[in-house]
Amino acid sequence: MRRSLGLLMGAGLSAALVAACARRSSDAPAADSAPAPHVSGAASVSLERQPCFGTCPVYTVTLDGSGVVRFEGQRFVADTGVFIVAIPPARVDSLLTRLEAAGYFGFADRYTPGEPVCARAATDLPTVITEVRLRGRAKRIEHYHGCADAPAALDSLERQIDSVAGVAKWVGR
Repeated sequence: MRRSLGLLMGAGLSAALVAACARRSSDAPAADSAPAPHVSGAASVSLERQPCFGTCPVYTVTLDGSGVVRFEGQRFVADTGVFIVAIPPARVDSLLTRLEAAGYFGFADRYTPGEPVCARAATDLPTVITEVRLRGRAKRIEHYHGCADAPAALDSLERQIDSVAGVAKWVGR
């Protein structure tokens, strides 16, 4: 029942978001207009946890600047399927500010075996892919958790994304 309700709510909210986005595109401000005082709007954060050799949770979560959180559980999570909830946009703004302040846009694009920034790596661990869109910038980072040389701040930021999105209720861990 919970999964069906989540899917039904997700479909309705997704349709409303698509319609709202279509309306907004014609109302978009001119390129020379002043930037918004906060980071909401086209800003977004996504995190994808990929499989490991074991029972690591596999899911994707996306937060947009308006506070919409979309979780898609795939494997080794308490709830599989798509769930959409809303959180206060200020929580997303705060997360985006922390990501930017921590230097997210300055990190390497890939912390995976074979990359110069990953000289030492263990095997059988998951990869986490994050993507941040903020004020006309976009950054995607592929972080293999077996890479011993990846910055500790990156792992911390990934946990913060999960925390703000509230994934624990769907992952069950």
